[in-house]
Amino acid sequence: MMNEKLKIENYNSLLKWSSFLCFFLYFSFFGYSQTTPKISSQVDTTFIKIGQQIIWTVSVDTDSTAQVIFPEGQTFSPLETVEAFKTDTTRKKDRFTLEKSYALTQFDSGSYKLPTQRIAINGQGFFTDSLRINVATVPVDTLNQKMYDIKDLMVVAKSQSSWWKITVWLLLSLIVIGGLLYWFVFRKKTLTEEEKVALLPPYDRALLELKKLENSRYLIQDEYKKYYSELTEIVRSYLEEDVNVSALESTTDQLIDKLELMTDAGELELDKDTISQFKRILQTADLVKFAKSKPDTSVAEQDRKSIEQIVVKTHDALPEPTEEELMEQAEYIEERERKKLKKRIIIASVSLVALVLISAISVSAYFGFKLTKDTIFGHPTKELLEGEWVRSSYGFPPVIIETPKVLIRQETKLEPEAMANIKELQNFQYQSKIGSLLISTTSITLANPEQEAVFDQTVEQFIKTLEAQGAKNIITKEEEFTTLTGVKGVKVFGSGKFKNQGSEELVRGQYSLLLFGGKGFQQQIFLTWLADDTYAQEISKRILETIEVKLEL
Repeated sequence: MMNEKLKIENYNSLLKWSSFLCFFLYFSFFGYSQTTPKISSQVDTTFIKIGQQIIWTVSVDTDSTAQVIFPEGQTFSPLETVEAFKTDTTRKKDRFTLEKSYALTQFDSGSYKLPTQRIAINGQGFFTDSLRINVATVPVDTLNQKMYDIKDLMVVAKSQSSWWKITVWLLLSLIVIGGLLYWFVFRKKTLTEEEKVALLPPYDRALLELKKLENSRYLIQDEYKKYYSELTEIVRSYLEEDVNVSALESTTDQLIDKLELMTDAGELELDKDTISQFKRILQTADLVKFAKSKPDTSVAEQDRKSIEQIVVKTHDALPEPTEEELMEQAEYIEERERKKLKKRIIIASVSLVALVLISAISVSAYFGFKLTKDTIFGHPTKELLEGEWVRSSYGFPPVIIETPKVLIRQETKLEPEAMANIKELQNFQYQSKIGSLLISTTSITLANPEQEAVFDQTVEQFIKTLEAQGAKNIITKEEEFTTLTGVKGVKVFGSGKFKNQGSEELVRGQYSLLLFGGKGFQQQIFLTWLADDTYAQEISKRILETIEVKLEL
């Protein structure tokens, strides 16, 4: 009985634990299912034409606390991402629905697989379904449209695209010059208080300075020496400018004697009491400045008032200026203004020259003198190097080459002996008027289609032709040359002295001759330029890097 009772109790306990475990697993599973994100994707169409776009949209349903990272960049290869639109968010209670769209395209026809994309949610990766996108070509109606022959090469008028650079530089230069002239010549400067006072007439300036002296703190601070020094300097300066008497360098007695002489001569109508009062103030000032005398404050203030009255009386005592004096004064003022204007122009000119020199030196030090000079004043081959280049095909078999100018077809007359071996010769070239730069391509079709091109004979004939044209000291080197497409040929290059275009003068130059060919044909590319022309060397190097030849007849 005890064993059966124990078994029943163990069974009941096991049943309770089983029920609890099932309950726990149920809610754990339920909770997990509630937090598992849902991902779906779709496209608006699976069939497009070349260059059209499809919109691929991915939707993520997850908790509001989840961190979602969508694909970025070109992850849709072989399709190309045109634009990634902003994420659209919709909230449903404690969950978010995130939608992000991408515009995709493809420029080649065919059937392409849009690969699966990884969506990172809280660091865990989830993947979308892959899709098949069909890209079709745009149909071209070749039956109803008329077909036309290929047109001959045309000489295009020289591009004026560089004129805007010259115009910009001229405008900038004019703006700088105008700014300098305005700043140093025509601008009305804001005058300081000292400058405004200095421009006042002597009489008005003296009264103004006496008024400032009245408001000063010299007497409060017991600075009598400064007070009387400034007082006497004001009145002496006024007398020197308005009365035309040398007052600043005269002693007290000398100045009084001069005023008395002018009064006796009728040049100044001052009474003796005014002169005596003026003499007393000057003597008091001398005692203060040299004997350290210290008068009462009331005396000092009265002396300033007396000097002000003396200035007014002296101004009133001056005779009216004659017409000649007024004209002389006007001429003086005009001459002074002319000198000021001349001084400003000189300052502006010197500043402009200094600015140009500093700019030129700085630019030359950084870029080099030659490059700076050629950029400012121009260089024919530099303009060719930096201009708009043309890539074209010349002759048959074709020589495809990129050049700074279009090569022009040349009319070539063959000798009777050459006509027996050559079926057709097509020559195109460009030669600059300055700089001796020559670019030439030649395509030769042999009369015998089974005859192999003999490069040695061509090089020998090439040297003879240069010598016949007056070239001397020709140095020849030879090496194998391979184009970017893997076609092999022969490169003959070197230097020598060649006749300058339009003259008999011999100049140092360099050349390159490239030979390609096979059964029944030969192709030649010939370049010459001045040895010291670095821009032409760059042109030659760039041309050699773009050569492409076709070896099929």
